[in-house]
Amino acid sequence: MELVRGLHNLRPRHRGCVATIGNFDGVHLGHQAVLGQLAEKAGELGLPTTVVTFEPHPQEWFFPERAPPRLTRLREKLQALRRYSVDRVLVLRFGAVLAALEAAAFVERILVQGLGVRHLVIGDDFRFGRNRTGDFAFLRAMGARHGFGVVAMHSFRVDGERVSSTRIRAALAAGDMDAAEKLLGRPYRMCGRVAHGDRRGRTMGFPTANLHLHRRASPVRGVFAVEVFGVPGEPVPGVANVGVRPTVDGTRALLEVHLLDFAGDLYGRHLQVDFLHRLRDERRFPSFDALRAQIRRDVDAARAWFAARDRIGAGPGLESAP
Repeated sequence: MELVRGLHNLRPRHRGCVATIGNFDGVHLGHQAVLGQLAEKAGELGLPTTVVTFEPHPQEWFFPERAPPRLTRLREKLQALRRYSVDRVLVLRFGAVLAALEAAAFVERILVQGLGVRHLVIGDDFRFGRNRTGDFAFLRAMGARHGFGVVAMHSFRVDGERVSSTRIRAALAAGDMDAAEKLLGRPYRMCGRVAHGDRRGRTMGFPTANLHLHRRASPVRGVFAVEVFGVPGEPVPGVANVGVRPTVDGTRALLEVHLLDFAGDLYGRHLQVDFLHRLRDERRFPSFDALRAQIRRDVDAARAWFAARDRIGAGPGLESAP
């Protein structure tokens, strides 16, 4: 998959494609339906697929203090898009220039002159351009003028409700990891490179891999049973804390992961952490001894959860099967 950062980096070879536009935060089942339609149309026309997305998220630019937490950082989004055979991703920097661009100019500069779009697939709620004046009807009219087709995907529904990034954030905030997985089509995942920490976990007998979140806010908080990829023997079960570590007067949100029954140097490794089950909220403890005792209970609770999951996964009668 090719990453193109900015309109100025488009080349003549990038012209002629089937494209879609959106934030694709989470790359959830609704997004996956759009990507499936994109790939199908690209196959019919014999053209590459292109996803046009924005960095930062427009709401982070317009409302920096109250923008919702991202489900995925750009790197995580790109990793997810790669799974769905996207050929190219065009990342447009969202700022004053793009925010002021009229809908017609957006189509002409980006879709027509920049990408030479032959067919466009969008979500049924997609709006764009200055003051969000561009919509499906506008795109259909522009497509007729410039020679590209446009199709709007109907909302993808699970349990009778539309799948959306907002709905997934609500599930994560409530600690309903099963509901989030159902809407995402996979467990909720955070990724990052292991950095040096203050080693307090090691002194308490529970060494942790520390990953900086690199986002304004986290959609998950608390202590979780997780599985970790990017380490020998993956996936490795573990216990993760996402928060500011109030007992040690932390101020910056951090993802700390203790891997169960694992020994090895993880510094510098890029890990993928799947959140499977929330064990409890983060809270302040009166002493390190109280915190150590709670971590021990968290580890026991995580082991019990994994054991129960594995028993259910084994199914009845499998142990006695020939």
